[in-house]
Amino acid sequence: MKVLLLENIHPAAVEILEGHGFDVELRTRSLSEAELIKELPGVSLLGIRSNTHLTAPALEAATDLMAVGCFCIGINQVDLSAAGRRGVAVFNAPYSNTRSVVELVIGEIIALGRRLPEKTQRMHEGVWDKSAKGSHEVRGRTLGIVGYGNIGTQLSNVAEALGLRVIFFDTADRLAHGNAQRMRSLDELLAEADVVSIHVDGRPGNAGLFGAEEFAKMKPRSLFINASRGMVVDDVALREQVLSGHIAGAAIDVFPIEPKAQGDPFESVLRGLDNVILTPHVGGSTQEAQEEIGHFVSGKLAAFTRQGRTELAVNLPTVQAPELEVGHRIGFLHDNVPGVLASVNDLLADANANITGQYLSTRGQQGYVVTDTLDPLPEDALAKLAEADHTIWLRTWSAAR
Repeated sequence: MKVLLLENIHPAAVEILEGHGFDVELRTRSLSEAELIKELPGVSLLGIRSNTHLTAPALEAATDLMAVGCFCIGINQVDLSAAGRRGVAVFNAPYSNTRSVVELVIGEIIALGRRLPEKTQRMHEGVWDKSAKGSHEVRGRTLGIVGYGNIGTQLSNVAEALGLRVIFFDTADRLAHGNAQRMRSLDELLAEADVVSIHVDGRPGNAGLFGAEEFAKMKPRSLFINASRGMVVDDVALREQVLSGHIAGAAIDVFPIEPKAQGDPFESVLRGLDNVILTPHVGGSTQEAQEEIGHFVSGKLAAFTRQGRTELAVNLPTVQAPELEVGHRIGFLHDNVPGVLASVNDLLADANANITGQYLSTRGQQGYVVTDTLDPLPEDALAKLAEADHTIWLRTWSAAR
């Protein structure tokens, strides 16, 4: 099986997948839709990060594709519905780089509060500007977290340890950690926070979440951080608020349009502003996080292709089948309609199959059943199941020993 890994995915993923016998090609850059349409035929597994957008037309061309690994937290760069309809599993790493993002945000809160970006710039220019003007400790100040998921909650815990008061707002019902206080609305959070940090996902409803109206509601001389998604924030509105002095500083790690490859030119209306930190989407880009992501996602891809396991797939029914140690396994992805499981079991009974385990789940319009048998199912029985009206795909595996 051929594996194509894009966007400089950690070598740990290459090592693991090659160890499972895959033919792995690693590239440093992302690919456009047209490039994917050309490159994906013959590819069984695709690994991407946030810059490669896997669209419905690209998936249509990917006739051999079995699974996609998003070596990052986000999955909005993949057309999940189109992938699901084709039975292409999508996996991501929802927890592996959480700590890395949190540490970056904490560092930025401290750096912005002390106005370190402009001070270090003046030192490089040969200007000795030893002044406490506009420089503040973070202790005792209020951090407002917008989006209280995996990253938001861990940021909450670390921020409290530094002496920050933490408030948060989330549209979902989230349990407060430590002494954090839930705000009833975004407006309520903006009115109280000295620092606002955005940690929402990339769903379409979050596009344009933070614009001129929201910046105007923030406290005068407050700080703003976005390490979530570029499309969430209106950078033009942020520039205006920084130039007016209403926002005292900002740190931005994600942008609406980002360069495709290492070394490409970067353009932003936020360039050149005092006390504004711009980083090239490196919130989760530590060696520790990227190595962990490489291990985690490649392990999920291998388990799916080698044993049919769909734990943590984001778009297919989740079946937590145990590792196949003895016998044979049948994986059957099908339309979720009444009677399919009964017909599968009737076929197994007719074939005198000795079933040692059966695991099943449904998700939306699809169902997935994994059946372990002591002996392999006859070829005619497999052909009958593969040709059934509601079959999406049928795959078989044998134990290694």
